Amino acid sequence: MGNSPMNGKARPVRVRIAPSPTGDPHVGTAYIALFNLCFARHCGGRFVLRIEDTDQARSTRESEQAIFDALHWLGLDYDEGPDVGGDCGPYRQSERLDIYRREVQKLLDSGHAYYCFCTAERLAEVRAAQQQRKDRIGYDGHCRTLDRDEAARRAAAGEPHVIRLAVPTEGETTFHDQLRGPITFQNSTIDDQVLLKSDGFPTYHLANVVDDHLMGITHVCRAEEWITSTPKHVLLYGAFGWEFPEFVHMPLLRNQDRSKISKRKNPTSLDWYREQGFLPEALLNFLGLMGYSMPDGREVFSLQEMIDSFSWDRVKTGGPVFDLEKLDWLNGEYIRAMPAEAFAARMAADRLVPEGTPDTTLLAMAPMVQQRVKRLCEVPDATAYFWRELDYPATDLLPSKKGQPVHDAVETRAVLEQVRSVFEQLPQWTTEAMESAMRALCDESEWKPRDLFMTLRIAATGRAVSTPLFETMEVLGREESLKRLSTAIGRLS
Repeated sequence: MGNSPMNGKARPVRVRIAPSPTGDPHVGTAYIALFNLCFARHCGGRFVLRIEDTDQARSTRESEQAIFDALHWLGLDYDEGPDVGGDCGPYRQSERLDIYRREVQKLLDSGHAYYCFCTAERLAEVRAAQQQRKDRIGYDGHCRTLDRDEAARRAAAGEPHVIRLAVPTEGETTFHDQLRGPITFQNSTIDDQVLLKSDGFPTYHLANVVDDHLMGITHVCRAEEWITSTPKHVLLYGAFGWEFPEFVHMPLLRNQDRSKISKRKNPTSLDWYREQGFLPEALLNFLGLMGYSMPDGREVFSLQEMIDSFSWDRVKTGGPVFDLEKLDWLNGEYIRAMPAEAFAARMAADRLVPEGTPDTTLLAMAPMVQQRVKRLCEVPDATAYFWRELDYPATDLLPSKKGQPVHDAVETRAVLEQVRSVFEQLPQWTTEAMESAMRALCDESEWKPRDLFMTLRIAATGRAVSTPLFETMEVLGREESLKRLSTAIGRLS
């Protein structure tokens, strides 16, 4: 049993993602969603969001909303879903229980499924015995030969049960993976999986197949960890007599040690990336690099550029390494590429600077700050000296070379008094005027520009590393800059 290679021309392309709302929205969900969306948009198809919330003990509406918010923030806008509607709803599995019961009844009637009344205790005993004999672990088919009418009466009488798929005991199941070619499983290795649990809720396998069929999903693009489940799904399609979708199993995101990405070694919550100040465009670009390459090999590209050039032939199956340093670099590239007006507006909107900061000040600061941060969360610290009282020891003002003082406190105080006098009389408070005046002062004195400028930087910002010195003082303004110079002079008294 198998399916044909991918051909997007046969039916209008419809793809989906189906996350479970059981925690923070996962970066892996965005990764798979990105490739689904790019394929759908490239082919003029539809992208569907379905919520797999049959795990009632762990699923929450708060987590569901977080998924909606994260995908919309990233710009991974789906065409159909619980919050946007569509013609194939409901899009929450918990609202489709009658559909699953109706469809599983068809399998019971055709003999492709059966009632199983085995208790948890018996199943545990069977498993323990299989482990002891080192046999394949799986259901032993104990209830498979029960009389169908008798089994139906027992179930109708309320006896606890599940419903299992009657997997062929011989032969093999083959499916075609767009990235990996044909994949074959021996049927003897496939368990008679549970389709409907004792609480009446479907398992992942049943709900997945029923929903994909009824929602018209033509291509199932998901993580490679689902490869071993795919033969079960192929068998289910066959049992229903339905046409199979095409399958694409994406490589898993990996930690640096090549293990599957996990929150113990890498942040996995999309909320974390948003809070850290990663731009959605940069994060999408980064996820696009995970196993995919642009035709011209460039690493910085937009979502639309990825859509325009998209081809499954450009996806590699080797597990891509999720490198936060690479993401930081990429995010920095996007920050520096933003128009200054857009970055200034972002600083204000995200409350990265004190409320009420004048737009002119933000616009003047923006180009300087953009060069110094890789994440937006770094902006408050990178700009703190614009707003706060400076606290630094007087010794920081004394220039040194290789740990040895170049000028002592008396000399440093004297030159700062000269600087203050020059700045007080400066006709224009501009970057160019200040720098020209200070270089002229260095020519007249025994101070090297490197030493004087560092002393001035400490006086103006309290830091040895800051935004460009004279541009910063221009933003601070003459009055505030002179005040800070006077404070520095006082500390050297």
